Amino acid sequence: MPAAKDHFPLLTAAWLALVALTLLSLGLSEWARDLAWFPLVVAAIMWLKGALIARCFIETHIAHPFIARVVQIFIAIAPIALVITAFFGATVARWATL
Repeated sequence: MPAAKDHFPLLTAAWLALVALTLLSLGLSEWARDLAWFPLVVAAIMWLKGALIARCFIETHIAHPFIARVVQIFIAIAPIALVITAFFGATVARWATL
């Protein structure tokens, strides 16, 4: 019987990466809040954190391809919505009014 693979170092590295990305986004929010391209950076960090969680904690890389694609789409929805509302918020609000 093959020995079970120890996933603790991978999970620890993923957790540390999530903490580092959170601290990076916190620092950037103080430094670059007035920059026009800042929503793109926030969206990229959101997507990266979601992809990291899906890969390391949910283990989508070993799931059925359909499930993996659904999770990837779900992870992409929030950053895309952030970018759309950041750059086209007034237009989206006008379309959404009754």
